[in-house]
Amino acid sequence: MKKLALVAALVLASSAAAAQSLDLNALLPAGGAATTGRIVQVLVVLTVLSIAPGLLITVTSFTRFAIALSFLRTGLGVQSTPANLVVISLALFMTFYVMTPTFSQAWDGGLKPLMENKIGEAEAFDRISGPFRDFMISHVRDKDVRLFEDLTRRRTPGAKEELALQVLIPAFMISELRRGFEIGFLIVLPFLVIDLIVSILTMAMGMMMLPPTTLSLPVKILFFVLIDGWNLLVGSLIRSYS
Repeated sequence: MKKLALVAALVLASSAAAAQSLDLNALLPAGGAATTGRIVQVLVVLTVLSIAPGLLITVTSFTRFAIALSFLRTGLGVQSTPANLVVISLALFMTFYVMTPTFSQAWDGGLKPLMENKIGEAEAFDRISGPFRDFMISHVRDKDVRLFEDLTRRRTPGAKEELALQVLIPAFMISELRRGFEIGFLIVLPFLVIDLIVSILTMAMGMMMLPPTTLSLPVKILFFVLIDGWNLLVGSLIRSYS
């Protein structure tokens, strides 16, 4: 009955004159301030969920994994195998595996107490961003940090722990892109050697009209399977964050 009365009051208030001010706290039942705080928290959670894909890319290991897997597919010469859905899903689960300690710390230290109304939004933000900050600091290059410090003209006099997120996040992304391309080069190199060998052999045999990729593709796939490539690649990528 209280909920119905609240809805009716809101409908009546919305039909009043436009110039008339509306006091939400007066319409809420006892404990209205707590209810308003809960609504604000729900809105904050929904906002975070809406930008979760962007956060996943910027502050986690997803970028490095996605780039490395894309280079693998390019090196093999199969542009649609594995499918994009498979590559992204594998990168997501690898990211979850690597970031599980960080996610647990952010949940236990910040998000859970916030949902239980034990801490405020400002303190929760610091506690949630803290584990991600530590993760990024441990994998960012000093050169990339200095670049964005110079661009923003905001030098940090202390340690890396005092870096602003506007400096740390783009620096971390640049570091991850560089590391991803380094790993991608090492992935593509053996496949490039196979392509060159097959090209030389086909030319030496006088098969000028035969595309080298026709022969090199099964050779590269067989080579990747024989060396247990998926095990080696996934294990190496995850160990790169140890």
